[in-house]
Amino acid sequence: MPDRLSQFLDRNDELIPQILEILALAGAAMLLAWLLHWLVFRGLHRLARSSDSASDDIVLRKLARPTRYALMALAIVLVARELPVLAAVWEKVAGFVMPALVGWVVIAVLHAFVETMALKADITVEDNLHARRKRTKLSMFRRIATFVVVFVTVGLMLLSIPGVRDVGLTLVASAGLAGLAVGAAAQPALRSLIAGVQVAATEPINIDDVVIVEGEWGWIEEIRTTHVVVKIWDERRLIVPTTKFLEEPFQNWTKTTAQLLGTVFLYLDPTAKVGPIREEFERQVKANRRWDGRVQVVQVTETTRDAKEVRLLMSAKDSPTLFDLRCDIREGITDWITDNCPEAWARTRVLAEMPGDAKAEGLLAQP
Repeated sequence: MPDRLSQFLDRNDELIPQILEILALAGAAMLLAWLLHWLVFRGLHRLARSSDSASDDIVLRKLARPTRYALMALAIVLVARELPVLAAVWEKVAGFVMPALVGWVVIAVLHAFVETMALKADITVEDNLHARRKRTKLSMFRRIATFVVVFVTVGLMLLSIPGVRDVGLTLVASAGLAGLAVGAAAQPALRSLIAGVQVAATEPINIDDVVIVEGEWGWIEEIRTTHVVVKIWDERRLIVPTTKFLEEPFQNWTKTTAQLLGTVFLYLDPTAKVGPIREEFERQVKANRRWDGRVQVVQVTETTRDAKEVRLLMSAKDSPTLFDLRCDIREGITDWITDNCPEAWARTRVLAEMPGDAKAEGLLAQP
């Protein structure tokens, strides 16, 4: 073994120093590129911290890593122009590295653009319908564009392999039934992708919409190309296929506005007076900070033998506020009736017949 090693070293006594020199030059070039990138971005971060806008911070954060490696790759390219051996090696791997770096930079720019645009769409304000629509479109655009960029990048990387390129051309030439089989297998994925585009275009739902799906009440938390995440009121997450919002009916409580009407039902004795209850309801609803000042109505909506149904109708700015308002009014009105006119509550009447009761016998006598 020592003899073979010495023979190898004797034959390659000039190659080894050349390889070490190439590695040293390439490492020095990459180190200089890394140092240059660090200095440039350090200065840019200082400028960004002195700015009131958060957009420049987002752009720098997203572009820091991909541009660092892209600059290091550029340094290797410049060194390879002077070293034929390094140029030959770089030519072998450039087909993988360059598409990956370019795709990474494009995705970083895309995400930085989407996040900076999302800053202008503040969904924390009271009237946030326009902002929610904008955020929904930006989210879908980011996901679809990212998918396209990754697909193209991987395709370019595979085409750099001669064997894969030849196989690809052969498959394209003999597509036929194989193409139909692949198309049939990919139909669910393509269907979901197209559904995601349709959701972004037609806007049946938007981010933070209040919906009822599968009997569950919650908010649209996230919209993806294949599914939608609904945050249920009790902190659960309901995962719903995107196609469901295009093919099946569901309730959207904030499609055009977040304002809603709500009811509280009372079941009172048929002889109960509604006037005092109406006055108390109006007093309580006006004093409640959750009422938006639009609707306050008391109506008798149904009567039966033993009771009459009284509906208290009220309005609020959104569904959570309306729920709390209804709870407040239900508690306040029932307590007031119990304290002031408990006889107003509905009760079941039973006629008791006593033996020898003349009036009862007279009522029950047959003509």
